[in-house]
Amino acid sequence: MRLAHVSDLHMTGMYFVEGWFRSLKGLLEDIEPDLLIISGDLTDDGHLYEYERAYELVGELPVERKLIVPGNHDSRNMGYSLFEELFGTRYPTVEVDGVKVLGMDSTEPDINDGHVGRENYPLIERELRGGWVKILTLHHHLIPIPGTGRERNIPVDAGDVLKKVTEERVNFVLSGHRHLPWIWKLERTYFINAGTATSKRLKGRSYPSFNLLEIEDNTFRLHEYNVINGKSKEILTGEINPPGE
Repeated sequence: MRLAHVSDLHMTGMYFVEGWFRSLKGLLEDIEPDLLIISGDLTDDGHLYEYERAYELVGELPVERKLIVPGNHDSRNMGYSLFEELFGTRYPTVEVDGVKVLGMDSTEPDINDGHVGRENYPLIERELRGGWVKILTLHHHLIPIPGTGRERNIPVDAGDVLKKVTEERVNFVLSGHRHLPWIWKLERTYFINAGTATSKRLKGRSYPSFNLLEIEDNTFRLHEYNVINGKSKEILTGEINPPGE
């Protein structure tokens, strides 16, 4: 199973790079992932004209199965309602080859802070219980990302969500928001943050990128793709359920 994780496209903002988007399309066409995950911030301010453009561009990405959650920029100006109108539920699920992916809206309208909400914890239990390889996707990171400045936007209930993730033995948590790739491991869960794929709002000398997660039997490999030159590098490999855990 091959899963491409793309985030923070900002397709209607002044820092969006059309050439990087075309490169992203070409790379996805070559990779042929089974699923494309977009973890938020398709737009800049959530206006209707932005959503219409984002919907058009997302439709050009050459992957049939997609799972998309909104980011804080998408939820501005009642954009959360437009997201549902154009992209469907803000809490999507996908099952592919023994892998279960749950998407959750971690945004709050018109503010940048994250919030999952106690009322949504049972959804994690219900959807990610069982013998799946379990993946949770949300826009906001649950653990601070080094090199991204003062931490302001982590979900206010991150501790409770982390507890739920640990209890349900979630294998991977995918997020974005900070425009910088990073990986943490807590207990048995890998927390994988993607950078921005198509925006010039980069940190330091980082480059536009996205991740490819390959899962086969009980092993996985994670590759990071440079959108500018198309090169990839393996950044993580391991067992999903190692003995003794």
